[in-house]
Amino acid sequence: MKENVLDVLMYLFENYTDIEFTDTGNHDALKEELSGAGFPEEEVKHAFEWLDTLAERRSQLSLFGATGVIRIYSRQELARLSTDCRGFLVYLEQLGILTPESRELTIDRLMAIEEEIDLEKVKWVLLLVLMHQPGSESAFAQMHELVYYDGEFLH
Repeated sequence: MKENVLDVLMYLFENYTDIEFTDTGNHDALKEELSGAGFPEEEVKHAFEWLDTLAERRSQLSLFGATGVIRIYSRQELARLSTDCRGFLVYLEQLGILTPESRELTIDRLMAIEEEIDLEKVKWVLLLVLMHQPGSESAFAQMHELVYYDGEFLH
């Protein structure tokens, strides 16, 4: 079985939701646990780099407070994010589930995974981003329901 970065991140999310992954004091124990669970060392390393970069980017995105702004995608983003994926992001933003900041973090973190991006991966990355975004508890709860129950999540 070929494990990838997103598999490692999903495992961490499902098994360690009460741990702050960006706290480097937890990294050694978690890396040992992931290795014991069969994840390749290189993918575990990339997963922690992904999480560390998420924390760094989160602190840099205070410039995206404006609403009603149209997002223009770069050529690289257009090549990797299908129309369905981009449409899903716009839909969630229009509903107020995504903020411009969480949208940008999501796009950044999607572009950082080195695998094909589909709608399911977008949902998982959104969930991970919202989990680490202060003040996003309601949006996180809605995304959690969507990812785990794949039903209508908007009330």
